[in-house]
Amino acid sequence: MAERGSGPDFIEALARGLDVIKAFDTVEPQLSMAEIAERTGLARPTVRRILLTLEELGYVRSTRRGFSLTPRVVELGMSYVHSMGLWEVARPHMEALVDRTGESSSIAQLDGSDIVYVARVAVPKIIALRVVIGTRFPAASTSLGKVLLSGLPTAEVERVLRQPSRAGVVARSTPSLPDLLDELRETRARGWCLTDEALAAGIRSVAAPLRDGTGQVVAALNVTVHAAETPVETLVEHHLPSLLSAASAISCDLALRGTIPATERA
Repeated sequence: MAERGSGPDFIEALARGLDVIKAFDTVEPQLSMAEIAERTGLARPTVRRILLTLEELGYVRSTRRGFSLTPRVVELGMSYVHSMGLWEVARPHMEALVDRTGESSSIAQLDGSDIVYVARVAVPKIIALRVVIGTRFPAASTSLGKVLLSGLPTAEVERVLRQPSRAGVVARSTPSLPDLLDELRETRARGWCLTDEALAAGIRSVAAPLRDGTGQVVAALNVTVHAAETPVETLVEHHLPSLLSAASAISCDLALRGTIPATERA
């Protein structure tokens, strides 16, 4: 069970409901009541009441195997994305980027020592790891993560990386802290980062920062390719300029959005 809050206004019932939702994953998309109770540490009667409530609200459905999440759960994550205006701003630029490169593009943000995908425009290609909104990967092994970490002071990077990953994925290779700090300095200087099959075999990607009006790195944008199809030279010489152009356009729009009073925004 996740660590609990201790404040007087902490709502335990809400926390338990979120625990039940987070018990599901891509490996086990359908779970029995007993399995959910085991994963969350909650009593079965409690799990039953939560599941029936979530089912009535449309967030889970009964199956022959037990229970599974419904697409409505996506609304919970998209509420965050839409509240930032990130998807609204980034979507046309991401779609144009995908049209130019013929490859998938994603936006991620840092959450502890992980990245979390918050926007994505995909093309139908088979890659080693499935990526959807909400997918988590260890930041230190991804181009998106290194771009995001490069926007932090060194002391903050070290603090962030001490937090345990909740990605559920073991990266193919993870740099030592000194090597990572060297990579972050290089990323910060040139404004982009490339990783070559570090997260998983067959995955090659390049990423660039997205900044708000203050210059703060608020997210990162990438282009991902299959290593067997696209050499590093193509990724750098053809896809990278398009990526940098899209990242610059999104950053400009984010900065402009920040100057518009909320009552005037569409």
